[in-house]
Formats: sequence, structure tokens, C-alpha cells
Amino acid sequence: MVMSRNQNAGRIHDTKIDNSSFERAKELKYLGTNLNQNSFQEEFKRRLKSGNACYHSVQNLLSSSLLSKNLKIEMYRTIIFLVVLYGCETWSLTMREDRGLRVFGNRVLRRTFGPKRDEVTR
Repeated sequence: MVMSRNQNAGRIHDTKIDNSSFERAKELKYLGTNLNQNSFQEEFKRRLKSGNACYHSVQNLLSSSLLSKNLKIEMYRTIIFLVVLYGCETWSLTMREDRGLRVFGNRVLRRTFGPKRDEVTR
């Protein structure tokens, strides 16, 4: 294997193995997770969009009156939230992303069960 060095520091270097030349990728999708050099923010937003799409795919089940509240919560935890958290072992969350996860979860549960009603005012 031969790697060339160029005098330009920011330039992408090529790797040569035998007679084949490989260009360094700026972004790589591996097991559903985008690996790039730029930032974690893009991947985090993409995971939230995937969770939102997953919610919309099971929205009819979650709005059904035939399912119990506990079953709907379990569906949320095992289907929707796991889609969002896929690959989270490598994340280093800031307070901003932690808040984003809580907002997403609250939004899905509020869409499923409606706004919280105070029992006293009924």
C-alpha cells in the first residue's frame, strides 16, 4: 500500500494498493450511520428525521382506541425511540442534543395521547 503526501495540507490524499487508486471519502454511510469529518449535528438531525418518519408509519396504530395506553408507550419505546437512538453508543451529547431528544419524545407522546389534561378542572 502506498499513500502519497502532498504539500497542500488540506488536500485529500489518495491511497494506492497494487494498481488500484482509492480516493479518500469525505462522508461514509456505515450500518445506517453517516460517518463524516464535519460534525455530529447533521447525523443527530438525520436520526430525529428517521424517528419522525417511523412515528408517521405507525401513527394509525398509536391513534387507535383499541390499544391500551401502556401498549402505546411500549410501542414508542421499542419502535420509534430505538430508531432515533441507533448508534448512540458513539455519541457525545451536549445539553442541546439532550434537550432535542426530550423534545422529540414529548412531541411524539403528545401527538399520541393529546395534551395533558388536569383532572381537577374537569
